[in-house]
Amino acid sequence: MKRYKLKLCLFGGEGVGKTSLIKRYVYDEFDDRYLQTIGTKVSKKVVDVFIQGEDVEVQLYIWDIMGQKNYRDALKEAYFHGADALLGVADITRKETLDELDEWMDAMKGVVKDDAPVVFLGNKWDLKESAKFGREEIELMAEEHNGDYYFTSAKTGKHVEDAFTKLVERAVKRE
Repeated sequence: MKRYKLKLCLFGGEGVGKTSLIKRYVYDEFDDRYLQTIGTKVSKKVVDVFIQGEDVEVQLYIWDIMGQKNYRDALKEAYFHGADALLGVADITRKETLDELDEWMDAMKGVVKDDAPVVFLGNKWDLKESAKFGREEIELMAEEHNGDYYFTSAKTGKHVEDAFTKLVERAVKRE
C-alpha cells in the first residue's frame, strides 16, 4: 500500500466555519460556540482512499489558520509554505467572504506548491434561506482557480466528507 503525507490548509475570513469543518471532518463533532482561532492549529487524520486501482493511505495534517485580513501577509510564509492542498471557505450568508477568497489565493502565490489543488466551500448550507451567493458565484471562483466546489454544513455534516475526500484524491493524483 502506498502512503502519503499531505499538508492541507484551510483559508478564508473570520467566522466562516473553518474550525467547525475540521471538527466535523476529524472528530465528527459540531459546537456552535464561536471561538476565534489565534495563529494556527494543526489536526491529523489518517484516511484511506482508492486511487487508480489501488488503496492509498494518507496522513493528513490539516492546518486551521486564523482568518483576520490584517495578518494575511504575515501568515503566508509561516503557515502556508509548502501546502499540498487548499480548502477555501466562505460563509454563504456573507457574500464578502467569497470575494475575499480571491485575495487569499493571490497572497498564497509562490508560497504553496504551484500545482496545489484547491476546493472552495460555500459553508453554512443549513442557513441556505439566508444565502447571499449561489452556485454561479462559487462555480466561477472554482473555475478561475482550476478548483472544485461544494456547499457544506459543518453543523449537519452535509458534503464535508465529500469535499475533503475530493481534495485528498486530487492531491495524491498530483503526487
